[in-house]
Amino acid sequence: MSRAHRDNPGQPSQRQLRVGELVRKELADILSRGQLRDPALDGLVITVPEVRMTPDLKVATCLVMPLGGQKADQAVAALNRSAKYLRGQVSRRMTMKYMPDLRFVLDTRFDDDDRIGRLLHSDTVRRDIEHDDSDD
Repeated sequence: MSRAHRDNPGQPSQRQLRVGELVRKELADILSRGQLRDPALDGLVITVPEVRMTPDLKVATCLVMPLGGQKADQAVAALNRSAKYLRGQVSRRMTMKYMPDLRFVLDTRFDDDDRIGRLLHSDTVRRDIEHDDSDD
Protein backbone atom coordinates (compact mmCIF):
# COMPACT_ATOMS: atom_id res chain seq x y z
CA MET A 1 0.00 0.00 0.00
CA SER A 2 1.41 3.38 -0.89
CA ARG A 3 2.43 5.76 1.84
CA ALA A 4 0.19 8.58 0.59
CA HIS A 5 -2.82 6.27 0.63
CA ARG A 6 -2.19 5.32 4.27
CA ASP A 7 -1.89 8.97 5.32
CA ASN A 8 -5.31 9.88 3.87
CA PRO A 9 -7.73 7.03 4.58
CA GLY A 10 -11.05 7.44 2.82
CA GLN A 11 -9.57 9.73 0.18
CA PRO A 12 -9.33 8.56 -3.45
CA SER A 13 -5.90 7.54 -4.65
CA GLN A 14 -4.08 9.35 -7.43
CA ARG A 15 -4.86 6.43 -9.73
CA GLN A 16 -8.58 6.58 -8.94
CA LEU A 17 -8.62 10.30 -9.70
CA ARG A 18 -6.70 9.88 -12.95
CA VAL A 19 -8.87 7.03 -14.26
CA GLY A 20 -12.03 8.84 -13.17
CA GLU A 21 -11.01 11.94 -15.11
CA LEU A 22 -10.21 9.88 -18.23
CA VAL A 23 -13.61 8.16 -18.08
CA ARG A 24 -15.33 11.52 -17.49
CA LYS A 25 -13.62 13.08 -20.50
CA GLU A 26 -14.52 10.24 -22.86
CA LEU A 27 -18.08 9.97 -21.57
CA ALA A 28 -18.64 13.72 -21.93
CA ASP A 29 -17.29 13.55 -25.48
CA ILE A 30 -19.64 10.69 -26.40
CA LEU A 31 -22.66 12.49 -24.93
CA SER A 32 -21.77 15.83 -26.54
CA ARG A 33 -21.45 14.25 -30.00
CA GLY A 34 -24.94 12.78 -29.73
CA GLN A 35 -23.84 9.17 -30.22
CA LEU A 36 -26.48 7.96 -27.79
CA ARG A 37 -29.93 7.72 -29.33
CA ASP A 38 -32.61 7.72 -26.66
CA PRO A 39 -35.95 9.55 -26.86
CA ALA A 40 -35.67 10.55 -23.19
CA LEU A 41 -32.43 12.41 -23.98
CA ASP A 42 -33.67 14.27 -27.07
CA GLY A 43 -33.00 17.98 -26.72
CA LEU A 44 -31.10 17.59 -23.44
CA VAL A 45 -27.50 18.63 -22.93
CA ILE A 46 -25.97 16.36 -20.28
CA THR A 47 -22.96 17.51 -18.28
CA VAL A 48 -20.64 15.10 -16.49
CA PRO A 49 -18.91 17.09 -13.75
CA GLU A 50 -17.27 14.15 -11.98
CA VAL A 51 -16.68 10.40 -12.14
CA ARG A 52 -15.84 8.63 -8.87
CA MET A 53 -14.02 5.32 -9.07
CA THR A 54 -14.08 2.53 -6.51
CA PRO A 55 -10.65 1.56 -5.10
CA ASP A 56 -10.53 -1.57 -7.28
CA LEU A 57 -11.47 0.49 -10.40
CA LYS A 58 -14.34 -1.86 -11.23
CA VAL A 59 -17.24 0.60 -10.78
CA ALA A 60 -17.42 4.19 -12.00
CA THR A 61 -20.13 6.34 -10.42
CA CYS A 62 -20.83 9.11 -12.91
CA LEU A 63 -22.38 12.31 -11.54
CA VAL A 64 -24.53 13.81 -14.28
CA MET A 65 -26.78 16.83 -14.59
CA PRO A 66 -28.92 17.93 -17.52
CA LEU A 67 -28.30 21.56 -18.37
CA GLY A 68 -30.95 23.60 -16.62
CA GLY A 69 -31.99 20.64 -14.47
CA GLN A 70 -34.84 19.72 -16.83
CA LYS A 71 -36.07 16.11 -16.78
CA ALA A 72 -33.20 15.10 -14.49
CA ASP A 73 -34.73 11.83 -13.27
CA GLN A 74 -35.66 10.76 -16.81
CA ALA A 75 -32.14 11.53 -18.03
CA VAL A 76 -30.50 9.48 -15.26
CA ALA A 77 -32.85 6.57 -15.94
CA ALA A 78 -32.08 6.73 -19.67
CA LEU A 79 -28.33 6.80 -19.04
CA ASN A 80 -28.56 3.82 -16.67
CA ARG A 81 -30.53 1.91 -19.33
CA SER A 82 -27.75 2.67 -21.83
CA ALA A 83 -24.87 1.99 -19.43
CA LYS A 84 -23.66 -1.13 -21.26
CA TYR A 85 -23.60 0.64 -24.61
CA LEU A 86 -21.77 3.63 -23.11
CA ARG A 87 -19.31 1.32 -21.39
CA GLY A 88 -18.51 -0.26 -24.74
CA GLN A 89 -18.06 3.13 -26.39
CA VAL A 90 -15.75 4.36 -23.62
CA SER A 91 -13.73 1.12 -23.66
CA ARG A 92 -13.01 1.57 -27.38
CA ARG A 93 -11.46 4.95 -26.63
CA MET A 94 -9.36 3.91 -23.62
CA THR A 95 -6.65 1.34 -23.12
CA MET A 96 -7.45 -0.35 -19.84
CA LYS A 97 -7.17 -3.98 -18.85
CA TYR A 98 -10.64 -3.87 -17.31
CA MET A 99 -13.31 -1.33 -18.16
CA PRO A 100 -15.37 -0.32 -15.11
CA ASP A 101 -19.14 -0.67 -14.95
CA LEU A 102 -20.84 2.71 -15.32
CA ARG A 103 -23.49 3.85 -12.87
CA PHE A 104 -25.20 7.20 -13.28
CA VAL A 105 -26.51 9.34 -10.43
CA LEU A 106 -27.84 12.86 -10.33
CA ASP A 107 -25.33 15.50 -9.23
CA THR A 108 -27.02 17.36 -6.37
CA ARG A 109 -23.96 19.15 -4.97
CA PHE A 110 -25.17 22.62 -6.00
CA ASP A 111 -28.63 22.03 -4.54
CA ASP A 112 -27.03 20.85 -1.30
CA ASP A 113 -24.83 23.96 -1.20
CA ASP A 114 -27.87 26.22 -1.66
CA ARG A 115 -29.78 24.38 1.07
CA ILE A 116 -26.88 24.69 3.52
CA GLY A 117 -26.47 28.37 2.65
CA ARG A 118 -30.17 29.02 3.33
CA LEU A 119 -29.92 27.19 6.64
CA LEU A 120 -26.88 29.19 7.72
CA HIS A 121 -28.64 32.46 6.90
CA SER A 122 -31.90 31.50 8.60
CA ASP A 123 -33.20 33.44 11.60
CA THR A 124 -32.85 30.51 14.01
CA VAL A 125 -29.15 30.05 13.25
CA ARG A 126 -28.54 33.81 13.42
CA ARG A 127 -30.31 33.89 16.80
CA ASP A 128 -28.18 31.01 18.09
CA ILE A 129 -24.98 32.71 16.95
CA GLU A 130 -25.96 35.98 18.60
CA HIS A 131 -26.92 34.08 21.77
CA ASP A 132 -23.48 32.34 21.82
CA ASP A 133 -21.68 35.67 21.33
CA SER A 134 -23.46 37.22 24.32
CA ASP A 135 -22.29 34.34 26.58
CA ASP A 136 -18.61 35.27 26.12
